[in-house]
Amino acid sequence: MPRLAAKRRSEIPSFASRFGQQLLGWFDRNKRDLPWRRNRDPYRVWLSEIMLQQTRVAAVVEHYNRFLVRFPTVQALAAAPLSSVVAAWSGLGYYRRAQRLHAAARQVVHRRRGRLPRTLAELEALPGIGRYSAAAIASIAFGEAVAAVDGNVERVVQRVLGRAVCGNRLWRVAADLLSPSRPGDFNQAMMELGATLCLPREPKCRLCPVEGMCRTRGELKPSPPARRQARKEVDYALDCRQGSIFLVRRAREMTLMPGMWELPEIPRDRSIEPSFTLRHSITSTDYLVRVARLALPGEAKGCWIKASRAGKLPLTGLARKILCRAKLI
Repeated sequence: MPRLAAKRRSEIPSFASRFGQQLLGWFDRNKRDLPWRRNRDPYRVWLSEIMLQQTRVAAVVEHYNRFLVRFPTVQALAAAPLSSVVAAWSGLGYYRRAQRLHAAARQVVHRRRGRLPRTLAELEALPGIGRYSAAAIASIAFGEAVAAVDGNVERVVQRVLGRAVCGNRLWRVAADLLSPSRPGDFNQAMMELGATLCLPREPKCRLCPVEGMCRTRGELKPSPPARRQARKEVDYALDCRQGSIFLVRRAREMTLMPGMWELPEIPRDRSIEPSFTLRHSITSTDYLVRVARLALPGEAKGCWIKASRAGKLPLTGLARKILCRAKLI
């Protein structure tokens, strides 16, 4: 007779239920008023989760509200040309997220009659939705009892346990802690705790609603030194004549910001005084950007774009920053 498989033993002590109650009580009283929390519309939840990937909440709010004005429904997003979607995404970075969001919207409209899938497994099948995003959308928008683990949740779980856990084991521990009656709120509460109190270097333990159940309580091993940002300098030409701006388009086969518009880069010439300088960061590189107003030679490759139209193009974040600084868009 075959042996029955042993039931998996939870790594979470008996306080899981009390942990959830105290965490959710704190969340109900202290959660930030974020626009995507005002209802559980699946499209809005989905959009917020994609925007929040690798991007701080403070940077997302304005873009989220502006994007919804332009594309208020998944049908509007699917019907829009990709260039318009990428243009609306400008400033958020990681532009492949916008491309995959658009591709997923078209699948939802054309194959699912405009209805987003309700389960984690179905959501993961859409472009741009990984394990975390699928779990967050499924739990918040549809109430599926699945844990969502991002960097904030990982930090909270490890501190509660007092030891490092990762991979599938980390997800199992998060599932053991999950409140099955309010999975979406619980997942958001864990993220909120990590983002506002259980901070990476200086956790605010005295304000934590679950401090009494935490085995670490802020006694952290020293963090490894942060990787130093690379520093580079770059020069651009700003040629504006008769209400038009000279712009160049990045090749579509490029891995970074393919098909987006930018100002022409020029070699450093110390005899040319820049009109203005600014700072710009992309992933692990800090740029000192010099912008010179000058007339480009006739053989320069690019296009003249009306200034009134330029702001609607899919500009790189740096190009948009330069044109805004120059008060051209």
